[in-house]
Amino acid sequence: MTRRSFLTGACTMAALPASAASGPAPYGAIPSERQLHWHELEFTAFLHFTVNTFTDKEWGYGDEDPNIFNPARFDADAIVAALAGGGVRGVILTCKHHDGFCLWPTKTTEHSVRSSAWRAGQGDVVREVAGAARRHNLQFGVYLSPWDRNCAEYGMPGYVAIYRQQLSELLTNYGPIFEVWHDGANGGDGFYGGAREKRTIDKNTYYQWPGTWDLVRRLQPGAVIFSDVGPDVRWVGNERGVAGDPCWETFDPVGADGGPASPGNVRDKESPTGHRHGTKWLPPECDVSIRPGWFWHEKENARIKQPAQLVDLYYESVGRGGTLLLNVPPNRDGLLQADDIASLQGFGDYLRTTFATNLTADAKVAASSVRGKDQTYAASNLVDGQPETFWATDDSVRIADATIDFPRPATFGVIRIREEIRLGQRIDALAVETWNAGAWEPVAQATSIGARRLIRLEHPVTATRLRLRVTQASASPALREFAVFAETK
Repeated sequence: MTRRSFLTGACTMAALPASAASGPAPYGAIPSERQLHWHELEFTAFLHFTVNTFTDKEWGYGDEDPNIFNPARFDADAIVAALAGGGVRGVILTCKHHDGFCLWPTKTTEHSVRSSAWRAGQGDVVREVAGAARRHNLQFGVYLSPWDRNCAEYGMPGYVAIYRQQLSELLTNYGPIFEVWHDGANGGDGFYGGAREKRTIDKNTYYQWPGTWDLVRRLQPGAVIFSDVGPDVRWVGNERGVAGDPCWETFDPVGADGGPASPGNVRDKESPTGHRHGTKWLPPECDVSIRPGWFWHEKENARIKQPAQLVDLYYESVGRGGTLLLNVPPNRDGLLQADDIASLQGFGDYLRTTFATNLTADAKVAASSVRGKDQTYAASNLVDGQPETFWATDDSVRIADATIDFPRPATFGVIRIREEIRLGQRIDALAVETWNAGAWEPVAQATSIGARRLIRLEHPVTATRLRLRVTQASASPALREFAVFAETK
């Protein structure tokens, strides 16, 4: 998918259909257009790559010789092609980690690729990865650590201007950015230009985040901003890649001490589930590494998450309304390790084969209620494959059902349900049943739906008739899709 077609599709999603019957009013918090774009990606990748790759560390101290960064076989196209083969739709590069080493020739510091032996100081990892992402139809995002253990100005007022200049370079010189990623690392021991000391900062005020986020909005208005507290995407609260169940798209972050929240200061025990009826649309991103560590370490080459493990993570993240951000770190050659690629490919094969055929696509659907008896909101919209259509009921109807009749028996192991999230998260619980010997029998149930809910059945089910029942809702239901798939083991 090209960026142009991606944005065109997103704009289509953002336009609700015109109808003789008035559409449902939005309920609670609703997503912005940039959040709608992000939700559609589902599965993205992280590339942790810097001097740590060569020092065998997870966190560099900031005093590393830039010449140590010298990936002799670096090939951004090979890296991104492997990610695309795994089903990835976007890639975020660690442009600067806590060690302060910049993977682009920034004007703000000599601690960058410009001072390294790699490409004789003429290289630019950011440019090469961004270009490869475009060639392979992946979105490109940037991670810029707020903590900088190399910079002499860190902890002092002048550092914020340096950080914003670095961010400005990344957001103006490398094309469209889909996500800007900040973590909660907030100071400690470091090199700091030779001071070699511990520096602490007030995590709530030092970085002046509102001004930085305004900068992102101005330079890349289509980019979502990630941190513990958003403002667009929240951290799921763990590094295992697992969302809560239920997992609500809405969230009102509170500081760990009960006061205002900020990156690195949030009551993260509440992050996996979010808050039902929260005032902010702040969906979860579920980050996890394919290896035990975030950077490549030779000793971990035999400890790669296998395709079956990645499949489980997909259902526990994307399947609960979030996105999966999988870290796949390049090695010292500047390539992905063969075992990592093999695992990615196996996972990608599972996604492609399992979700290739929606078995409800040629089914007939009838509902207990259709809004204003207007076909614009007909239950058939659940199976038409069109992102801009949805089934809706009258405002007074909170409990409703849709019956799906297959033209022939269908055997499936995965159910996918999507709410019309442009109208908010409205449904609190639903159930799926199959018609058997003259009676309805339960197959599955779920609470939160949101952008998507994937239900993976313990055993395949064969049915000629299914019923989707909304059993509890805070507002009249509005559902975009009901699909079933034959899982490929």
